[in-house]
Amino acid sequence: MSDAVTVVWDDALLGYTMGGDHPMHPIRLGLTMRLADALGMLSGDRVQVLRPTPADVDLLTLVHDPAYLDAVKRAPADPYSVGHGLGTPDNPVFEGMYDAAALVTGGSVLAAQQVHSGRAQHAVNIAGGLHHAMRDAASGFCVFNDAAVAIAWLLGQGYERIAYVDLDVHHGDGVQAAFYDDPRVLTVSVHQTPLTLWPGTGYPEETGDPDKALGSAVNLALPNGTDDSGWLRAFNAVVPSVVRAFAPQILITQCGCDAHHEDPLADLALTVDGQRASYRAVHDLAHEVCDGRWIALGGGGYGLVRCVPRAWTHLIAEAGGDRLAPDTEIPLTWRDDVRRRGLRTEPPLTMTEGGYVGFSRWDPSTENRVDRAIMRTRTASFPYFGLDPDDPRD
Repeated sequence: MSDAVTVVWDDALLGYTMGGDHPMHPIRLGLTMRLADALGMLSGDRVQVLRPTPADVDLLTLVHDPAYLDAVKRAPADPYSVGHGLGTPDNPVFEGMYDAAALVTGGSVLAAQQVHSGRAQHAVNIAGGLHHAMRDAASGFCVFNDAAVAIAWLLGQGYERIAYVDLDVHHGDGVQAAFYDDPRVLTVSVHQTPLTLWPGTGYPEETGDPDKALGSAVNLALPNGTDDSGWLRAFNAVVPSVVRAFAPQILITQCGCDAHHEDPLADLALTVDGQRASYRAVHDLAHEVCDGRWIALGGGGYGLVRCVPRAWTHLIAEAGGDRLAPDTEIPLTWRDDVRRRGLRTEPPLTMTEGGYVGFSRWDPSTENRVDRAIMRTRTASFPYFGLDPDDPRD
């Protein structure tokens, strides 16, 4: 296996744009790639930047119904009566929508192909991670479910154990739904409690189809206000244990950064420092359990200037093996570019927020809101992996 790292990118990916003041503004992707480039993260000896091609019908129908694909194609000419979740405030219709969504999906499949073939050890597609799209409907800003299509393609190559770990603040409902009855795919989602956040799913008791794949889904639902130390405490109390027990052959992570404390759509309280630590955690896990085979996708994140570019530049740096020091100064050229675009947010000066990324390990004798969330997930899921919910060593 090569130790190369693929970063999937083409400016054409900026065509996935829902217009107006929609939170899913493609500028977040453009600013990320400009920052990563300005800091030298795209020019390392191991890094190769590859352009994607659109996913074709054969790939898209691994996950989506043909009738839904037809609806997406028709939608620009009939935006308000096409159905399938299209033409709503969350999922407005835009010109070129089918081609733009197919290109994002092709990017995630390209990332999977690079790692599967051994041409790359890690692959990153920050435009991907559109994890809410369902078999026959758009949902949550997501038209096609690129993560699910990439997983389905890998299954077609003969993989028997694929782990998908979702760090987005919203539950990874579309990917969970796609594989809820498939024991070959473990879906793990760490998200804000569905009691207070859309889509209202992702309770710990959602553990996989009881007849076909019980134990194949793990959901860790965290209380509002969970910060870096609480999030990392919860992650480490649940995710490594179930992933190790599952022993995947490849790891896919959805690295949505909308758990950030400034995100306008959610209520967790991570800093970019906590998010950087989460990327290191999944990177380390990939090397521990599946020889480093790691596909990292983007996802949510609506702090267009202060959060997304810094968080995902750290993600690219982590995958590329050239971690950025937290106090790295952001180049003046990038900050001037932000100002020239007329964005109302003053650009940050460094790659840190001074967040606290240390945490104490979970102890069943303690009791707070995060610990209760940990225990609920461990109780619901750990027995299916032969793990003891009450034993902190598991």
